[in-house]
Amino acid sequence: MNSDIWQPKYTMTNAAVNGLTRIEAARAVVENAALPPAVLGELSRQARIRATHYSTRIEGNRLTIEEAVEVLNGRRRVFHGRERDVAEVRNYWDALARVEEWASKERPVTEKLIRRIAAVALNGKRAKPEPYRTKQNVIRDSISGAIVYLPPEALDVARLMSELVEWIRQAFAEQTPPVVIAALAHYQFVTIHPYYDGNGRTGRLLATYVLHSGGYGLQGVFSLEEYHSRDIAAYYGALDVGGHHNYYLGRADADLTPWLEYFIATLADVFESARQEAVNYAQSAPAPEPEELRRLDRRARVVLALFSRQEEITSGDVAQTLGLSDRMARLLLAEWVVAGWLVICDPSRKGRKYALSAPLRSYMRERSR
Repeated sequence: MNSDIWQPKYTMTNAAVNGLTRIEAARAVVENAALPPAVLGELSRQARIRATHYSTRIEGNRLTIEEAVEVLNGRRRVFHGRERDVAEVRNYWDALARVEEWASKERPVTEKLIRRIAAVALNGKRAKPEPYRTKQNVIRDSISGAIVYLPPEALDVARLMSELVEWIRQAFAEQTPPVVIAALAHYQFVTIHPYYDGNGRTGRLLATYVLHSGGYGLQGVFSLEEYHSRDIAAYYGALDVGGHHNYYLGRADADLTPWLEYFIATLADVFESARQEAVNYAQSAPAPEPEELRRLDRRARVVLALFSRQEEITSGDVAQTLGLSDRMARLLLAEWVVAGWLVICDPSRKGRKYALSAPLRSYMRERSR
């Protein structure tokens, strides 16, 4: 046994195997659904909005989903007294966009990548990789003050994170089901609790990254965070498998089967909901797509969905939607103009605006009738 790798204890029960079967069946339907790029982009955008709202809500964010939409659509930037809530929503949105982008580039899970995900989630898209905590932190009940969980000591964090990343690498090499890898990576990350804040958000982003990397991104149309939030007590209860609040006296050597069953069953429900949504859209028999649409990648599809709500877009709209810098957004827009599906409708340098090409504009109007 390699002493430099985490060794999770779990059993693939009948319940877990049945859940994986449900996930595979739903995945096949969604992946093969003939969804127009504009529809797929809008479904992905709506799923990311829900993921952002519910993941931050789990950790106490006070914005409603309607307020979160206002923030993410750039219609409102300030909620007095809730500035931190606004920042959390924006940062999670950007982090989720980065997760999808980096996974599409097949970047392996490394400590640096996890630290970059954490940095964006905690401090925004321009933040440097987040360092691990250097002191102990304690999770207490907000009412009684009793210790809920005492994570491993700071001196052990770097070693435990290295062992986790090595396990993820080996699990992929051994063709462990990506859903299992995502579940166990999520568990161990929040168990290590490498940061003072944002461990839950980063753990859920890590699980999403693993799913996308393993081919279970479902074209971006699912929100696992939403289902965790529906029953927060069940979510936290499934994570609490150690029997003792001290890491070294419980969770370090816990049997993770109950958590694995919970995660797989929850993801199966999520995927089946996405399958039904995809089927409903596919049955609406949309008009044949122009060739330009069929060539669009994931980011272009997400931006295309903006045109269902407005006639023109700016680099700021693209940067906000994709979680990119303004410079990267301008470069993408230039590429899309060359590709022919966008045109410049206002050439001014400061207020440059873009619209769909005439054939695509006609198609989008026809589809919306």
